[in-house]
Amino acid sequence: MSKKNIHVVTHPEGWAIKKEGNTRASEVFKTQREAENVAKKMGKREHTEVLIHGQNGKIRERNSYGNDPFPPKDKK
Repeated sequence: MSKKNIHVVTHPEGWAIKKEGNTRASEVFKTQREAENVAKKMGKREHTEVLIHGQNGKIRERNSYGNDPFPPKDKK
């Protein structure tokens, strides 16, 4: 089973955390910052990617906590 990316999106009651492919929110928060903090903890625990959406619905930030297909190169 592949792991589902976690999205932070707008919600009528504030900001929601939704796993990719799900229609219902996992959790709802009053502020985006609260939702981001919880989503990042979930992403680290589940080794998946977290996508933060802005008010306009577009992705404004991505954080990979799993098997990153493009890991940063080590500085020497």
